[in-house]
Amino acid sequence: MRHLIASLLLLTSIHAAELVVPDNVTFTRDIEFANPDNQHLQVNLAQPKDGQGPFPAIVCIHGGGFRAGKREGYDKLLLTLAQHGYVAITVTYRLAPAYPFPAAVYDCKAAVRWLRVNAAKYHVDPARIGAMGGSAGGHLAQFLGVTAGVPQFEGNEGNLDQSSAVNCVVNFFGPSDFTKSYDKSVDAKDVLPLFLGGDLTTKRKEHIIASPLYWVTPNAAPTLCLHGTADEYVAYEQATWLVDKLKAATVEAELVGFEGAGHGLKGVPPEKTEGLMLTFFDRHLKPAPVK
Repeated sequence: MRHLIASLLLLTSIHAAELVVPDNVTFTRDIEFANPDNQHLQVNLAQPKDGQGPFPAIVCIHGGGFRAGKREGYDKLLLTLAQHGYVAITVTYRLAPAYPFPAAVYDCKAAVRWLRVNAAKYHVDPARIGAMGGSAGGHLAQFLGVTAGVPQFEGNEGNLDQSSAVNCVVNFFGPSDFTKSYDKSVDAKDVLPLFLGGDLTTKRKEHIIASPLYWVTPNAAPTLCLHGTADEYVAYEQATWLVDKLKAATVEAELVGFEGAGHGLKGVPPEKTEGLMLTFFDRHLKPAPVK
């Protein structure tokens, strides 16, 4: 896990150094959206420069085992999304072990509410907001998609008159059931006790409450899961359980598996996964063309 986190942090710094903002995109860094426990949480935001909108929006949530990672890792993706007609933000959330579950959930929901209250300023359509994330970020994006309107996860970070619901989710290799993670993950024994305050023997209820699988209802958001079949950190079956349960609840759900790919989908062309994501978001967040 130390090597994976180090790689994520290195990629973040590389991405920041290489970031070139296209002429047709406005990119704004370091916008504060909430300040729980004096943490001054911020987003980076990209939006189309042309047109008045309102545009659909995407909330991007970074990974890092709930204890590492930075929002800047998705800055390039923000630019891609903005070039495709979206306002996109990438979110900083509080990390374990200093801030265990559900602090990260509170923060991500606060970011969605902030986006809605600032919809006019950033030319966002508040009725068309999607979420995406990878690994721990995939879990948090999925949690947004299955817990809309559940009061215990809203937190108290402002704009509580706004909804934290999202219309759809793209989940890149995020876990769905923490109670079944330990035997099929090389680092769950290190990560989950920090995030949940203990292991299964001492905090089983918390493992269940923090698992998106147990919050699926017919009101869950349509979901696309992208997952490698050889993922050594988050087993592929975690995605199959989630998609099967969503479908059983009559929610639109799709799983695209990448044969032999591990965590992070290394070796899978990024344009392929981005294409799948954009197609899914376009279908759910953009109006159908007039015939």
